[in-house]
Amino acid sequence: MNRETKETAIRVDLNLDGSGTYKIDTGIPFLDHMLESLSRHSMIDLEVNARGDIHIDDHHTVEDVGIAIGQAMDEALGDKKGILRFGSAEVPLDEALVGVTVDLSGRPFIVYNVEVKAQRVGKFDCELINDFMQALMNAAGMNLHINMRYGRNAHHIIEAMFKALARALSQACTIDARIADVPSTKGSLRG
Repeated sequence: MNRETKETAIRVDLNLDGSGTYKIDTGIPFLDHMLESLSRHSMIDLEVNARGDIHIDDHHTVEDVGIAIGQAMDEALGDKKGILRFGSAEVPLDEALVGVTVDLSGRPFIVYNVEVKAQRVGKFDCELINDFMQALMNAAGMNLHINMRYGRNAHHIIEAMFKALARALSQACTIDARIADVPSTKGSLRG
């Protein structure tokens, strides 16, 4: 998947049937770290190369990376025949516990119940995580619920969120041989 605008140039290679290998370079170290966790814990192979106007701020790059990964996921899922469709995971990281539930329904919607008190992790603006999740959810056409149970450290909360998303996506993308068609009474998972 290639996405190019006046603000960003992004290339994403994604393999849903991978082993969790990754090569991430967005120019934003904390985002790279989160995407590495997403790949490793979902077993989705992920390569992301992004260049953006981070001399202004990280917003365009973070959001456009979310869009590009979401588009790549949607394309890789194809007609969604045989997938489990739903996935849910709660993941701890030290004092933080975050739960994520996904439905690869083709109907984008997000519930984002996350309260991070710190504004930054290093130089990274924590509010951009919500923007990333919104972009990913819209582009992938997924119903995404993120619920922070508790936590204090911003890094731990955000990393637990990405790991929970990874585990939920791993479940939802799994092929079940018992599912011969699309897992929907409508016969379609396209909006």
